[in-house]
Amino acid sequence: MAHRDDDAQTGDWFTSSYSDNQGGQCVEARRMGAGATGKMAVRDSKDPGGAVFEFDRTTWMNFLDAMKGEPSP
Repeated sequence: MAHRDDDAQTGDWFTSSYSDNQGGQCVEARRMGAGATGKMAVRDSKDPGGAVFEFDRTTWMNFLDAMKGEPSP
């Protein structure tokens, strides 16, 4: 779900260690909530005030597994 919730716009955003600072196409992520039930927020690093996409933990983990080429549980 994309939105511009003020809570999702602030906080500690991070980029992948694979991202470079050479103007690449990067996204930033941020943990929202605590523990295993928390969500992940994702946004475009070039437009931090733009849309924020939220994913539940299971969806986020499946996405990361797919990016690594690993099968989802």
